[in-house]
Amino acid sequence: MTAPPAIEVPPLPERAKPRPEPRLRALDGLRLIAALMVAGYHYGGRGGDVTKAWGSSAQHQFPTLHTYFAYGCLGVQVFFVISGFVICMSGWGRTLKSFFASRASRLLPAYWLAIVLVTAVFALPAVTFKAVSPSDALVNLTMLQQPLGVDRVLGVCWTLWAEIRFYALFALLVVLPGASRRRVIFFCAGWILAAAITQGAHQPLLDIVLMPEYAPFFVGGVGLYLVHRDRSDVYAWGIVAVSWLIGQHYAVRSLWNAADPHAFAHRTSFGIMLVVTFGFVAVAAIALGWLHWANWRWLTVAGALTYPFYLVHEHLGWVVIKVLHRSLHIPSYGTFLLTVAFMLLLAWLMNRYVEKPLTPRMRAALGKATPNSSPASQPTP
Repeated sequence: MTAPPAIEVPPLPERAKPRPEPRLRALDGLRLIAALMVAGYHYGGRGGDVTKAWGSSAQHQFPTLHTYFAYGCLGVQVFFVISGFVICMSGWGRTLKSFFASRASRLLPAYWLAIVLVTAVFALPAVTFKAVSPSDALVNLTMLQQPLGVDRVLGVCWTLWAEIRFYALFALLVVLPGASRRRVIFFCAGWILAAAITQGAHQPLLDIVLMPEYAPFFVGGVGLYLVHRDRSDVYAWGIVAVSWLIGQHYAVRSLWNAADPHAFAHRTSFGIMLVVTFGFVAVAAIALGWLHWANWRWLTVAGALTYPFYLVHEHLGWVVIKVLHRSLHIPSYGTFLLTVAFMLLLAWLMNRYVEKPLTPRMRAALGKATPNSSPASQPTP
């Protein structure tokens, strides 16, 4: 009697790899615009340490433009909308490990170098700006200095703390169970509602986790990615509309300083709403494909420079401004442009010699399967 033929069991299908998205070069250009807005604010739209760099208030250095530079702080809100779009796009179809590896390798190499550079420069005897203690500088390497109440090496790092919390929420609620249109819609609606409840509840812990002031911008960007996938999705458009309505409210509430007679510059509520609207409309135009014509290769380079430029431009910019304006006596507008150019050059060097070699290696190391998860180590059924 012959043995019955063996039954071949087909292998289980692997989890689908993320669908590659075409490069949205216009989004890279918008990133750089947002970074330059923030640089304009830090160099000519506020008081504080930059006054020491110029030798007098930026109001005197830029009698007319300082009012417009003051709106540059809203570049952060534009960044958050872009981030919502990009994180949803990059997290769609990824495993949690792959998502974590992608985000960590993108943020950390340039960030660590920026911490070292600023700490080293501010420790020089000729630099009169206050340096943080060595202990606090080491804590800054973790990106957790904000919740720990430690002095910050980089003034802009508070935005990274907001980004990290967004990544964590998106990873746990969307990436881990698997991204889908329905799950992303529930994520957006749930976050907006929970953030509104948090605002009314006045609970510090919930404020830290749900970020009511910034949630509408991240959620708006996520909604715009849904629009990018399907421009007829009425739920996605509803998420975008609600996010804009709430986001402009928070921006006006926190930045409209008409009642402060000592304010550096008096922003108007209309001006604040206009800049917030610009951020949403610009990302919407990209999502709808209206800016596909802006497909120049140099925009990819601009996008690559944005993050390192954003990290180093403020504190190292003060040092450059002081040297150019007070030591070399270069006029204000020339100093402003040369400082931006110098920071962009430094950003290019950071990208070329740190990010490009280290980012793929870190991504590969973090995304590599652990020995316990390899097929050979699994018990035989």
